[in-house]
Amino acid sequence: MIVKHLEDIIGTSDDVDTPTWNSRRLLLKKDGMGFALNDTVIKAGTETLIWYQNHVEAVYCIEGEGEIEVVGGKTYPIKPGMIYALDGHEKHYLRAAASTHMRMVCVFNPPLTGSEVHDERGVYPVLDE
Repeated sequence: MIVKHLEDIIGTSDDVDTPTWNSRRLLLKKDGMGFALNDTVIKAGTETLIWYQNHVEAVYCIEGEGEIEVVGGKTYPIKPGMIYALDGHEKHYLRAAASTHMRMVCVFNPPLTGSEVHDERGVYPVLDE
């Protein structure tokens, strides 16, 4: 059994902080579950271009508000209780409202190793540990 606490992740190498988001990586490839689980904060008033070319992701919003805009497609409002799944590797913009951060629970397949950040195209590379 794997037991972890968020407070034990914060401030470690599994707590990845960027100018637009902060991802606390709770389950990673090394945990052997076949998926990764993150507690991610999207910082207030930010926009991030994301394209999970190598991963599928499901996201559940538990706090805050914002929107996801599929490049060349529709924009969807995000609020607590909303889930979206990027099952088609959709390139998108993720935006948090200016007044609040968004807190999201994110599941990735294939699982992350923990050090991934978006490249200039918004892509997470597939990394080996």
